[in-house]
Amino acid sequence: MNQPLTDAPPDVDYPGRLPQYCGDLGIRIDRQGRWFYHGSPINRKEMVCLFASVLYRAKDGGYLLITPGEMGRIEVDDVPFLAVEMYTCGSGREMVVSFRTNMDEMVTVDRDHPLRIAEAEGSGEPSPYVTVRDGIEARLSRSVYYELVALGWEEELPGESGKGETVYGLWSSGSFFPLGRLDLPQ
Repeated sequence: MNQPLTDAPPDVDYPGRLPQYCGDLGIRIDRQGRWFYHGSPINRKEMVCLFASVLYRAKDGGYLLITPGEMGRIEVDDVPFLAVEMYTCGSGREMVVSFRTNMDEMVTVDRDHPLRIAEAEGSGEPSPYVTVRDGIEARLSRSVYYELVALGWEEELPGESGKGETVYGLWSSGSFFPLGRLDLPQ
């Protein structure tokens, strides 16, 4: 769980008047992107996609479903979506990388939808994410991450000390996105 479950209405950026707050809705999204209602899986993809379309991120980091009639918190183990397919166009600095999520949303990696690599708790392994919309992220599946890494190369970036730092990453939509540092012997 990465957000508090409280009875207080959350602060959220929402276009329009917020509906009545109903508290915890009993919905959970597990680390594999599976949705559950009071512990039972929600197996209808159309229903899950509908819920995903009204998903918002509260300013406290929690997640909300907001419809015109009501809003409530849901529990998310990691992030709500998974990037399950990758598409590329062009190459090198002209490349554009896009992902399809498990909710069939397309997202193109750019300044507004950046890639970030976190370190998985416990294992220290890379855990890659892409911003889908308004603070909501998708974690790249392992196979998609391996495809992505195969497209990267070394890039010399300015370091904090003024000396260049060799970083492994890739370009998409005119921006460079680091995938990791290269600690090479001098």
